Amino acid sequence: MATTQSTTPAVLTPRPAQAQGGFLWMQRLGKFVIYTLAIVTAILFSLPFFWTITSSLKPITEIYVFPPTFFPQEPRWANYRDVFTIAPFARFIWNTVVITALAMIGQILSAAAVAYGFSRFRFPGRDGLFFLVLSTMMLPWQVTIVPTFLLFRYLGWINTFLPLIVPSFFGGGAFFIFLLRQFFMTIPRDLDEAAKLDGASSVRIFWNIILPLSTAAIATVAIFSFINHWNEFIAPLIFLNSPDKFTVSIGLRYFVSNPFESDEPREAILMAASLIVALPPLILFFAAQKYFVQGIVTTGLKG
Repeated sequence: MATTQSTTPAVLTPRPAQAQGGFLWMQRLGKFVIYTLAIVTAILFSLPFFWTITSSLKPITEIYVFPPTFFPQEPRWANYRDVFTIAPFARFIWNTVVITALAMIGQILSAAAVAYGFSRFRFPGRDGLFFLVLSTMMLPWQVTIVPTFLLFRYLGWINTFLPLIVPSFFGGGAFFIFLLRQFFMTIPRDLDEAAKLDGASSVRIFWNIILPLSTAAIATVAIFSFINHWNEFIAPLIFLNSPDKFTVSIGLRYFVSNPFESDEPREAILMAASLIVALPPLILFFAAQKYFVQGIVTTGLKG
């Protein structure tokens, strides 16, 4: 005689109120600890920047006071004026703006074009060539500095902006190519096929479809490129000789090496000049922070 076994659905017993309260308390405690650590870490990392701001407003006599003061007793706003009177700093800023803008445009366009070829076209040796491009990131720039200098001297480009701008129009760098390629591969190929059926060429697909859909990745490349060229020191130091062609990174040494007749210390003016130099990258980062985070998160989702 077969016996039937009745199955009754399991009844979920509600969690006791005491257990729920303990769980919520642990969650709140964990969030409190995380937020506290984040705030303390942010304060520690911002202390040097805060010290630079306050020191830029101090007179020379107050900078050397011991124990040091965090806030200036009498803020000296003339330090920011002296930045432009002691050295031709306005000229340095303009030179840096020209070099950075042109080099950034060149890196974005060339890196995007190369990444488009690696992500959308199939040709023999594509993967090997892409691996070769990535392998250049393992080669330090200092290794090629001598042949690069000899090449630019042969071309007559020494003491001009060309060595700082023209190389950006040839590939844009392996890192940017990799970043944009990974992002381009997340864009469906159906869009390319639909555009080809409408008679669009590869250049038009790249310009009218791929680039507009890659705003986040391009913004990320723009931020990195701007910061790299704005803060570049070694290349301008090697290729530029005339003071009227110096960039801000070299111009800051005017307040360190003291090449003027006066022997008065200029630490406060150096702090003010450093803040002026750091202001454009900060503004750009906070203005494009949304696209920067989106580009980092979405890049690399598809291999």
